[in-house]
Amino acid sequence: MVAYKYRIPAGIPGNTNRNEHLTAEAQIMDPNFAVTSYGLPVKIVSGQIRPVASGDAASVVYGFLIRPYPTTDGAVATPFGSGTPRTEEIANVMRRGYMTVKLNGATGATKNGQVYVRVADPTTPTPIGGLEAGADGGDCVAIVGCVFMGPADADGNTEIAFNI
Repeated sequence: MVAYKYRIPAGIPGNTNRNEHLTAEAQIMDPNFAVTSYGLPVKIVSGQIRPVASGDAASVVYGFLIRPYPTTDGAVATPFGSGTPRTEEIANVMRRGYMTVKLNGATGATKNGQVYVRVADPTTPTPIGGLEAGADGGDCVAIVGCVFMGPADADGNTEIAFNI
């Protein structure tokens, strides 16, 4: 039995919430440019999804990679909520809706606050394509139509609204 004293976890990155508002599409992932985690923004290049890359404009964001359920990355010991998206399967992309994502830095997200994606200066723990709560001197660009629904939990998980 688990007791949550102050706040339950915000969710698992890549899980969609409030599914009555969800618009999702099946897409093919480019195996040469694989998305490394669920809940990250993706773009479409040559008909396949790829992660946001260094120097990309915010306008390239097509949606967010959805974590399928049930899922496994093939390893028996992979903890729940982790794992790597499989490139040999069809991937689902959230084009509109609510989703739990991982926030780089785990601080700064506020209700209705702008969501940014890092496109420059890939310092640890802020990799290119990761989500942040600030522009960081221009190293991050604002994702149009994407806002936080509240602060991140202790693990950096928070909910976003995209194209709502």
